[in-house]
Amino acid sequence: MIPYAFCVILLGIGLYVVIAKKNIIRIAIGLCLTEYAINLFIVMVGYRQGGLPPIITKVGETTLFVDPLPQALVLTAIVIGLCTTALIVAIAVRIYKRYGTFDLTKIKRLKG
Repeated sequence: MIPYAFCVILLGIGLYVVIAKKNIIRIAIGLCLTEYAINLFIVMVGYRQGGLPPIITKVGETTLFVDPLPQALVLTAIVIGLCTTALIVAIAVRIYKRYGTFDLTKIKRLKG
């Protein structure tokens, strides 16, 4: 139960940083924390206490295996998250070159 609480705390910290902070770099770090918390939760859902790796040893033998599907989903999510983080950092660098600051409140001319 404690690892699940750690995931919730990490998710709360990430969401707080995304919502409350005005610095683009801090917002990117908050998004990464949120992503890692969700990935950790998904991996923990697939874990079974005393489970073996999902490799077939003998046909017909019934044993408890760890679920491999959440691990595969998290690996895909890590790659997507890395690309998203790289895009956020690239956009932050372009904003800094144009406006000279990472603070969103100081960027007045930014229009969508």
